[in-house]
Parts: sequence; C-alpha cells; structure tokens
Amino acid sequence: MNIKITYNWLLEYLDTDATPYEMQKYLSLCGPSIEKVDKIDKDYVFDIEITSNRIDTASVIGIAQEAQAILPMFGKKAKLKLNPLTKYKFDSIVGNYPRVVPSLKIKIVDATLCPRFTAIVLGDINIAPTPDFMKNRLIAAGIKSINNVVDISNYLMLALGQPVHVFDYDEIKKQTMIMRESKKGEKIITLDEKEVILSGGDIVIEDGSGRLIDLCGIMGGLNSAISEKTKNVVLFVQTYDKVRIRRTSMSTGIRTVAAAFFEKGLDPERVEPTLVYGVELLEKYAQGKIASKLYDIYPNPQHEKTIKIEYKIFDKLIGIRIDKEKINNILTNLGFKIDHLNNDRTKMVKIIMPSWRANDISIPEDIVEEITRVYGYQNIPSVLQSIVYVDQPKDMEDIFVFQNKIKLLLKHLGLNEVINYSMVSKEQLEAFDLDPKKHLRLSNSLSKDIEYLRTCLTISLFKNIKDNIGKTRHNTAPGEKEILRFFEIGKIYIPRKNDLPNEVYKIGIVTNTDYFDLKGIIEAIYKELNIDVRNKNFCSVPEIIEKGGVFMTEIDFQLLIDNCQLVPKYQSINPYAVIKLDKTFALSPHTTASVVRQKAFQSKLLQKIEVVSLFKNKLSLRFYYSSSSRNITEEEAKGELGKI
Repeated sequence: MNIKITYNWLLEYLDTDATPYEMQKYLSLCGPSIEKVDKIDKDYVFDIEITSNRIDTASVIGIAQEAQAILPMFGKKAKLKLNPLTKYKFDSIVGNYPRVVPSLKIKIVDATLCPRFTAIVLGDINIAPTPDFMKNRLIAAGIKSINNVVDISNYLMLALGQPVHVFDYDEIKKQTMIMRESKKGEKIITLDEKEVILSGGDIVIEDGSGRLIDLCGIMGGLNSAISEKTKNVVLFVQTYDKVRIRRTSMSTGIRTVAAAFFEKGLDPERVEPTLVYGVELLEKYAQGKIASKLYDIYPNPQHEKTIKIEYKIFDKLIGIRIDKEKINNILTNLGFKIDHLNNDRTKMVKIIMPSWRANDISIPEDIVEEITRVYGYQNIPSVLQSIVYVDQPKDMEDIFVFQNKIKLLLKHLGLNEVINYSMVSKEQLEAFDLDPKKHLRLSNSLSKDIEYLRTCLTISLFKNIKDNIGKTRHNTAPGEKEILRFFEIGKIYIPRKNDLPNEVYKIGIVTNTDYFDLKGIIEAIYKELNIDVRNKNFCSVPEIIEKGGVFMTEIDFQLLIDNCQLVPKYQSINPYAVIKLDKTFALSPHTTASVVRQKAFQSKLLQKIEVVSLFKNKLSLRFYYSSSSRNITEEEAKGELGKI
C-alpha cells in the first residue's frame, strides 16, 4: 500500500536539515521507499510505499521515526521534537469529565473481535469548515475534505497510523453499542449510500433498536453519520481481529484505507494517544467538550516483548564489524530500548521491543536485519564466494544429459513440452479406470484437482490435449485439422508399503493425429539414441493406447538410458549391388505389417524394409536385397520376395 504525506507536516514531528529530495534518497535506500516527490505551493508531497509487515510506518509519526534512525547515517540531523505516542495519555483528559454524563451502554459479545475498544462522548460540537492547514494536507494525501469533524478523524489516521470513527451520538438508538458478528443476509447502508448484504461472521455494531450502525474496520453506517445537525459525537478508536477484517473487505468488495490498516494488525497501545489527540483536535477546531467518561475495554493488555542477543551475532551475520555504539544508537532511534546485562556493555544485551514492532520482530535475526538496513546494504562489501564444482552422481548426470537430448529432438519434431503437477484428481483417475485407492493421497491438498500422486503421465497429458483443442485455430488453415502434440518428462510415484513411493522417470507423449504419427515419434527417439529394438535384451517397445481421439504412450526413461548407444554401431559399406523391389499386401487380422516384417527378415539377403504407402488396407513396402559376399541377381531377389 502507499500513503501520501507532506514535508511540512513531517517537520512538525521531526527536527532535521534534510531537504525533501535528500529524504527521498536516503529513506528509500534504507527504509520506506519514497516513490515520488511533488512540489505543491510551499510544500512537498511524498508518495511512500509501505511494506505489508511495517504498517507502523504508514503515518507521519512512523516516517519521522524511520527518518530519525536513517538520516544520521548519511550525516543529516534528525531528531523527534514531538512524539505524540508518548505525549498524549489518558491522564490528561481524565480530570475533564463532567459531573453529569450521558449514558453509553457498550457490550462486546466476543472479546476476540476487538482486542481494544475505546470511546468518549463530546458535546456542543460545532460543524464547520476544516482549517486550511488540515484541509490542504488531506487533499494533498488524496483524501476529500468534508467538514471539521470528519476531517479530524482522517487527519488522525494519517498522523498516527490509527483509523478513527466518529458517530453522531444522538443517532445511536438508546445510546447502546453492541459489537458482535453479523448474521448471514443482514444488511447495512454504508456512508457511500450503498446497501451491503453481509455473508455472516463480519464484525458489526448494532444500536439499541437492533439497527446495524457500523461495518467495523471497513466503513461506518449512513444512519449514524456526522451531519450538519450533529451536536454530540462519539469518538471511537479501536483495533480489530485482522483476519475478519480482511475476509469482510474481500467478500464485500469494499476496499477502504481503514480496511488496509486494520487487516495488517495494528498496535493496541497506539489507541490511547490517538483518542487523546483526537479529543484535543475536536476541542480546538470543533469547540467540543468532553461529555462522558472514558470507555477503555482492554481485557488482554499487550505485554512487553524482549529478545536477548550477543553483539558478536551482528559481526557473524552481517559479515563486517559495526561499532557497538552505532548499533545501540540505531536501535534507540528506532524506538527499541537496550538493557545491558550484568553491566557488561560488550557481550549480551536485552532488547525491549516498542509495542508497534511486536508483530514483525520475534528472533535475533530480525534485530540484525534492522541494523543492516539502517546501516545501509550499500555499505556492505560484496564478496563473492569461491566457485566450487560439485560432482553429480552418475545417474543424476545421465538423467540431465538424456533429458536435454530428447527434449531437443522432440522439439524439432514439432512437439510442445508441458510440465504438469505431480498430482491429479480423483475424477481423472476414474476416467482412466484407475483405482484411487492404489494411489497415494495428499492429506493436506490445496485443491481436489491435485489430490493424488500420479502413477502415469498420460492422465495429465490427455487433459492438456482436451483443454487446448480449439485454442490454436489461428495457426491452422481453413479446412485443416488442428494438430496438437505434447510431451512431458517427469516422475511417477509407485506406492510402496510402509515406505516412501518409488519415483520413476517416464516420457509421456500424446497426439491427436494418428497411431502412425506417434509410432514414428517413438521410432525417432530410438534412432536418436541408437537403440536396436531387435536386441533380445531390450523389451520395452511401448504400448500405444487411444482414448477419445487422442493417442498416448509412455516410455521408461531409465530403460532408454541403459540401452542407449552414444555412438551408432558401425556397419561396413556393402560393396555389392542392392536390388530394390516393391510389393503391396492386403492387410487383414492375420496379415499385419508385423507379420510381413517377421516373415521377410527370414531371408538372409534382406537388408531393410521401407513403407511406400498405405491406402485403406493396401500396404506397399519396398524391400532392399543384397549380399555381403557377391552380387546377386534380380531373379534371386524376386525368389526371396516370393517366399513371403
């Protein structure tokens, strides 16, 4: 998320000699990235990117605290001259309570909804235009100015990083506020005059009549909004369960600045100074007077969080030595407190977290990271480690080499490689008549589509073909068949009793062309690897299956590696003539190409066979006859052919 604040606003909290552009340069190097600086009249507007884990920096005081730590590292003066987080305490307003207070009944049904709930009523409110300085800062930040009361709530959010809501006290029926979870189908009309139907489980506030008056953490209700007639207000400052706020914001589609704050988890300790500062602003710019007691419901106060750390860990993890005093100064300027143990300032220290860093600092390495970024990554020398070659096991090296070789071949044959998940769905298994019970099932699968470890590649490849049919028409001429040919080289997982699965590499190939196309691809792989399928030790001629017009096969990858010949077997050139004869056969269940081939190679003169053509059941073959010891006659060759 991004926020916008002005330079002059920042100077109210920070005493510095850094120019706006110096602040942009130095803070962006070591902290929040100031993406843009715009000059407006006599001020400058910073557009600042806030990282998700550092919502504490999404405010003027948050940027001031970062600047206090970072700017001195570049020789610039930076010191907080006003810290509202420590200045504004409940003690300053407790004595201002009136003798007669209006009643405000508050009930929180579930304490997990709201870790801290504070509220106070102010009367004699004067709704008026917003002071120019405040209005100009809000407009510069991209927030529309409405009136002094509403603008003060927005001003507080940007100043201190804590969203605030203001109700019209007189519009809260029976002066009752009940915080609870919404019920499915409940409705609320929000401040932007839109009706929102809730799915249930959202944090809401209802008044004494049962009306919903606030969609908490997202947007207030129109029925309790501040208007020109407002005389009494409820200043309402709180924190919420961040998970519920995120869920509500996404389910309703309402994305507000307040929601962006609350869903990241806010510091409950920041509620107190925000409310007190809000009372001061309402008294000063809306002539309000405290008209009730202070309501502060905080059942589980945040406890102080500490980390014990040795100074030597900084040298070890950063790689350079940073002076201990510099480490202490950085931590102190960031709001941490340091307690030296056993009066030894050189070894072990206890670091006390500021409340606003409780969510993102938890281990010593987090502290080291804070020191490193403020010190400056650019100040740490880049030292490359020595290059060391690690010999890979022979089987892993073979897999890599042969994968690359086969992938290049299949690519040049016109196939496309796909990489699928190693998991498939139950429906996919059943579609191939496979028993899901004979497959390993993931106990924590993210989706039913990737639930079972596959035992073959063709299940996923079949889906690839079906999913892509009709999507490549722009590459296909009118009347031409759309051709899809995919392959994948990957593992399958064969279950083993009381053991991890057997992981086997396979090559899966699918095509929507025909049987002969796929058969030719298989033969090309064998030829590329110089595998002789007639070798009696090789028994892995794969089966081709057809399903729904898709032809599929799988080849055992390791078997290919084991039978591969890197160099083709040498065959001496035959110095004698070769006689070529063509013959056409009528194919039948008893006369197949395989039978013809088997019978033909019974001749010692036959060198090879080529397919000339296939039309319906007519197969034309070309036979090459020759002898390695003499020239044979055409009559001898015809005699051999006639034996078939």
